[in-house]
Order: sequence, then C-alpha cells, then structure tokens
Amino acid sequence: MDNGINKLNILVVDDEISIREGSARILTRMGHLVFTAARGEEGLKVLKNEKIALVLLDLKMPGLDGLEVLQRIQVMDPSILVIVITGYATVETAIEAMKLGAYDFIPKPFDPDQLRIVISRGIEKLNLIEETRKLERERRRTLIDLDAEKSRTRTILEFLPNGVLVTNNNGQVVLLNPAFLQLIGLPAQKRPGKKIEEYLQDADLCRLIREISLGCHVDFEDLPTHEFSLDNGKFLLAHGQPVLGEKKECLGAVINIVDITAMKIIDRLKSEFIAKVSHELRSPLSTIHEQLAYVLNDLGTSTTEKDTKTDHHILLRAKEKTKGLISMIGDLLDLSRIEEGAICRESKLLQPEQVLTNVVEFLKTQAKAKKLSLSLKISDQPLPTLSADPLALESILGNLISNAINYTPSGGQIHIIAEQVGINLRIIVKDTGLGIEPQYINKIFDRFYRIKNENTRFITGTGLGLPIVKGLVDSLGGLIQVESVPGQGSTFMVLLPIKN
Repeated sequence: MDNGINKLNILVVDDEISIREGSARILTRMGHLVFTAARGEEGLKVLKNEKIALVLLDLKMPGLDGLEVLQRIQVMDPSILVIVITGYATVETAIEAMKLGAYDFIPKPFDPDQLRIVISRGIEKLNLIEETRKLERERRRTLIDLDAEKSRTRTILEFLPNGVLVTNNNGQVVLLNPAFLQLIGLPAQKRPGKKIEEYLQDADLCRLIREISLGCHVDFEDLPTHEFSLDNGKFLLAHGQPVLGEKKECLGAVINIVDITAMKIIDRLKSEFIAKVSHELRSPLSTIHEQLAYVLNDLGTSTTEKDTKTDHHILLRAKEKTKGLISMIGDLLDLSRIEEGAICRESKLLQPEQVLTNVVEFLKTQAKAKKLSLSLKISDQPLPTLSADPLALESILGNLISNAINYTPSGGQIHIIAEQVGINLRIIVKDTGLGIEPQYINKIFDRFYRIKNENTRFITGTGLGLPIVKGLVDSLGGLIQVESVPGQGSTFMVLLPIKN
C-alpha cells in the first residue's frame, strides 16, 4: 500500500494480563507501538496523553465496561478505530458495540494470525478514511466518477472484507465492491448505475438508504442501523453515513454491510440453552414448592412450640426461595420467546381501556395488601383501537405496575394515566416510591440488574421484569422512558404506535 498508514499507535485495554501481553508481543513484532491498560479508566488516561489510532477493547471489565469506554472514545475522538474483544457470553453486547460505532470484533480465544488479520483490516480502514479525506480536499471527483476511476481508493474498496455501497442523492448506486455482491448473493459482474431496489430486496433498508441519500439524517449524531436476513439464512447489519459536499449539502450515502450470521447463531444457541434448562427446572421446582406448602399447613404436629416456630421459619424461607426461582424461570422463558419472535406475532385489534382496567383490577389486591393507593385515569377522549398482541400489552403493564407496588412503601400512591398523543398511545405509570439514583437509570433495563441498598435488600425479584418490558415495547415498535427522583418516586412512560 503505497504512502499509506502501515505503523500505528495501538492501545490494548483488557483486564486479562495474558491477553494484554500476548497482543502487545504480536503487535510489536508487526512494527506497531503498543500501549496497554488493565481497566477502562486507565485506557482513557492513555488516550488523553497519547495519539492513538486503534484500540483493542475488551467488553467485560471491572469498573467501566467496554460499552461505556467505547461511548467515551466516540466523544473524545470519533476517528479512533475500535475493535472489540468478545467472548461467548458477550456476543449480544458485541452486536450492540458495532451499532455504537465499533469497527470490528475478535472473539476470545484468538490466535496470532487472527489478531494480525483483524489489525490489517483496521489499517485498510484507516487508509480508506485518509484517502477519502484527500478526495474531499481535492474536490476533483464526483460520486458518479468514482466507479470509472482506477484509483487507489477503488483498489482499497475492492479488497475490504465488508460490503460497501455508495449512492447519489437520487438513490442511484454509483459504487459497490465485490464483498457487497458476495454478501448479498448477486452475480460478480453486476455493475452500478441502477436504483437501490435493483440490488437490495429489503424494503425497509432501501427506504433508509434513500432517506440518508436525501439528507434526512445529516444532523443525526446517532445514525440508525438496520439488521436484515437473506433467503439463505444469512444475517447482515447495515450502517449508513451521508456523504456531504463543501457546503454541507448531501451528495449521497455510503453504506457498510457486515455479516453477523455467526453472532446470531451463537445468540440463538444461548437462548435455546436457557429455554431448555428453564423447562427442565420448572417442573421439579414447582413440585418442591407445592410439597413445602403442604408441609407448612401440616406443621402443627411438632413436639414443642419452639420447634414449630423454628421449622416454620426455615420452611417458609425455602418456600419463598423456590417461588423466586420459579418466577425467574418464567421470566427467562419469556425473554427467550421475545428473542425468538414468538411474542408479538399475533397482533389483534384491541381496546386499551379494557386491558388497562383488567390489569389494574387484578393488581389492586396486591396494592391493598401494602396499603397503597392504585388509580387509573383514562383521557376523556376514547382511546384508539390498538393493533397489538394482548399478552404483550398485559405483560408490559403488569410488570411496570408490579414494580411500582414492590418499590413503593406502605401508604404511597401509584397513578396510571392513558391517553392518545398524536399517532401514539401514551401510558404513564407514576409512583411515590423509593426512586432511582441517576447513575442507575441506564442500567435498570439490563438483564438481572437490581439496585441493592438498605431500602431494597428485602425486596425480592429476578431483575428480568424491566428487560422483558423493554423487549416487548421494542417488538411493538414503541419507546419507553423513565424519570426518577430518589426518595420521591419514579415515572415510566411508554409510547406505542397506533396502527390503522
């Protein structure tokens, strides 16, 4: 690669010393200058003091995790190329990292050749960026000219492992590379020059590319990505970026397409494993739970009152623990069904008022037991008919209201408000409970995450309720937001689109 970038300043951030030292040895032999850090905070300090071009970043670390470090790197210097290091249990997080701007990933354990390959890809990417900047400065070529010109940029594009597609602002394909044709399954002799629909069959992706090409996303900091699948079972991830002219006018779009089939397969296997284990555990646990309840009812035969109280306490704790395990297994199965798309498949026309009323009435007994006020207010205007899966809507409402009941002390209030706002149905669940500290707001939708402090340590739960709600809201094409003040309460707001 003539006059290109060949030697880099590389930072390796990983809490495993074997990964840090092994990577440093390999990269140093390749001629790169290598810095290492055991934690995310240390890595950020290095980035402040050194000119780093590429970062190898572990996703699972103590302190700041990989996603937080990635987001901070994007703020500090978006030109830094980030390659995430992931293991079996973090495949889903690796996909999220690529959506947030990571260039590539390398799975643990990896051998020297794998590391050399992924670093070489990064060098090619950086060279492409540098060549693109030169083209922008020169202003001698238009997007249409790129296909005909035998330039170094075209050579780089042709050897990139990811699919690259460039359109003008009319949605006409002006450039594509062999990797794109191979990923999509098009003939190698397919040439540019036609509308985007001639190359891609996914209607939603074509619409997104046209929007980017027309400049609809020029001012967006977080450009949307799009996952789609092909008939041969391959899963792809597309990320678009507008191409801007000298006066910030949109000249078209460049689309990067990555094959994520392997990650999807591993993710599916993980879900199947969870579902299988959950099914096998639920039946014996239910039997144990029922037998404990029977023994508790028949405990009056103990020889002394002291023995009775001790045995009753032990058995009652065991019964509570088995109930918690059964609840967690149920939540795991719900998550597996959401990931498989088994929930929200059968949408029906339903009246939100009826679903809301039924759920609130069902949970009033639980609220009354804690001496809580539970009220439902529906706007004066009739709510629109909603096209949704009734079980999904019931699960969203049930989990949010149950959470409010669990985290609101005796004597508190819970208000549910439903109204139409534009083309959306808005449902608000507001409580006067314990509230959430600001640093935990972004974590409450993570699986198994529970806030642990003096106020919550006696509240039982699986940490799966809110992830289930988030998954269902996303499946329905909606949005969920939360506002909270510690000691004063929390407000969860759900927006669901009205589909005519």
